[in-house]
Amino acid sequence: MNKIKINLNQKIHFVGIGGIGMSGLAQIMKNMGFKIQGSDMVNSKNVERCRKIGIKVFRSHKKENINNISILIKSSAIKNNNPEIKAAKEKKIIILKRAEMLAHVVSLKTNVVVTGSHGKTTTTSLISNVLSSAKFDPTIINGGIINSFNSNAKLGKGNWAVLEADESDGSFLNFPINYSVVTNIDREHMEFYKNFKNLKNSFLNFLNKTPLIGKSFVCIDNAELYKLTKKVKNKNFYSYGFSKKANFQVLKPLYKKDYSVFDLKISIPGEKIKIIKKIRLNLIGSHNILNSVAAISLCLHIGINIKVIKRSLKNFSGIQRRLTKLFNFKGREFFDDYAHHPTEIKSVLKSLRVTSSDRKIISVFQPHRYSRLKLLNKDFSYSFKDSDLVVLCPVYAAGEKIDKKYDPINFAKLITQRSNVQVILVNNQKDLNNFFKKNLIENEIVICMGAGSISRWLREMKF
Repeated sequence: MNKIKINLNQKIHFVGIGGIGMSGLAQIMKNMGFKIQGSDMVNSKNVERCRKIGIKVFRSHKKENINNISILIKSSAIKNNNPEIKAAKEKKIIILKRAEMLAHVVSLKTNVVVTGSHGKTTTTSLISNVLSSAKFDPTIINGGIINSFNSNAKLGKGNWAVLEADESDGSFLNFPINYSVVTNIDREHMEFYKNFKNLKNSFLNFLNKTPLIGKSFVCIDNAELYKLTKKVKNKNFYSYGFSKKANFQVLKPLYKKDYSVFDLKISIPGEKIKIIKKIRLNLIGSHNILNSVAAISLCLHIGINIKVIKRSLKNFSGIQRRLTKLFNFKGREFFDDYAHHPTEIKSVLKSLRVTSSDRKIISVFQPHRYSRLKLLNKDFSYSFKDSDLVVLCPVYAAGEKIDKKYDPINFAKLITQRSNVQVILVNNQKDLNNFFKKNLIENEIVICMGAGSISRWLREMKF
């Protein structure tokens, strides 16, 4: 990390400030006393949170927006042909990626860095909740809105920081690490990494950064991550999972409609084996049990009392867009989830099926990016086996060019064949609304999944 000098009199501009990570960092730096402004094309809830604390946000991307700024922070979603980026280069203004600036901001903190292909937002939230319950008052930068804080960012007065590290562009390697969690590795973000080997090597580099005075916590239930641990040079990690080989092993999981219960076996070399009984988690699904065990193992390691940890997990109020129940309508329950990868979809549907085996599950899926759909087409088609019906929405391009080769009818047929489920196509938000009005009967569970506009569609439904 190259050192840069920043003082409170310098004006810092965020391009794409409406992104969940960008808005969080902007709010933290504003609360630290920096002069912050930004720009975004969309007037989102994240933008409104920034404006609420006094951050000026331009509703456009223009070169005039960056007059008199000293540093420009860019989101990974912003292209180099953006007028503000081009103008900053012409003026020789310092340009930093979000992760680079965040690394500078937390360089004097004791950092807990959470990464992985899936589950990092929930894991970050759980760790943050436990540290807050233990009066650590941590600084938090998360990839989702934590309900107990009603924000994804919080400037703490304590010496600790809990950070969700995005691996999508390799920037997670920029963070100074004391403690870390790696939840899993999956075939994702190939547009950046080019191949799976490069992605795995980046995670290996991340694990090898763990200092001797710190520790990594790694989920060895994930086959790729387990194989990678064999290559870690310093071996400075503990493992967790359902696996008997794990240092922190889940025992006797019990899945209820609104919560989970499990025991935890702790086997640390040189120490007596311990079993912690009846840990109650205010989340459902085996994937969330794993996320909570990551939090438990790390928090125990840094000395937090198990009673504090248990109380925090039991009272955890969740994260927005992570199997979030939005409303009931005539006996039907409507859920919203960020799942946009086959692994995430399978986990969400499995969680619902285990706890609601007697109810019909309707999946509303909005694919996110043509490139992801093309790369993981086969995996997506096998992801809906725990669903009784799939409603397939148009692809949310997220800035990509429309792929004219994509055929929604053929994709629907693949899902039908491989997941053995009926698929209905809708063309837009209005079609989806009409489908709900005409086809829902009673007692169904409706789960809307995707990283695009599907959450807004669901929230704007009118019955």
